[in-house]
Amino acid sequence: MKSLPESPQGVLFDLDGTLLDSAPDLHGALVTYCSEVDATPPPYAMVREVVSRGSRAILRCAFDESDEALLERMPRYLELYHSMMSRHTRPFEGIVPLLDALEHGGLAWGIVTNKPGYLTDDLVHQIGWSDRVCAVVSGDTLPVRKPDPAPVLLACERAGLDPARCLFVGDDRRDVQAGRDAGLYTVAVHWGYLDGGDPRAWGADAVLEHPRQLGELLKLKVPA
Repeated sequence: MKSLPESPQGVLFDLDGTLLDSAPDLHGALVTYCSEVDATPPPYAMVREVVSRGSRAILRCAFDESDEALLERMPRYLELYHSMMSRHTRPFEGIVPLLDALEHGGLAWGIVTNKPGYLTDDLVHQIGWSDRVCAVVSGDTLPVRKPDPAPVLLACERAGLDPARCLFVGDDRRDVQAGRDAGLYTVAVHWGYLDGGDPRAWGADAVLEHPRQLGELLKLKVPA
């Protein structure tokens, strides 16, 4: 396990399942799509668990089909999701005061997600973070995405951050792998979607139960 950087510069976060609880709107879009094609919508809990795997995995909750068939369904599903993606999506409890504390403590924070860029940028804008985030790297910014470390390194480069002095926080094994391979201190979080896995088994440098614990780790004063 790596040691926490002595003088950290910033924190990079995964988006869905780490900063934002977006599963309600991702499920809502699927329910609407199923209604359009006369299919039975899956329960919310089934969709929530696979959100970190992306749209194809979400569609597979309702349609037991080949990847090719699911890809054909994806444009309409994403169109529906785009139309409602901030209807019920909110930061997880404790995230807003954590981000405030990071900024007050002089630490930059950014986002590295596998979500398509047009959705990421619009959602970050609708949540009100566009002018606060130091860098945003999406799933189609580069030819590769997490668990490849390149998106994490690009976010550090764009924000002028030294990877060795940064943390990467996520709710999926791929986040931990990407952050570790990029040379960051890695943090797995228990409040996210987890893809049915156990964060303690991912080899992260720290595993946290609540956002305030990240503030404690960084010796920041996070409002209750």
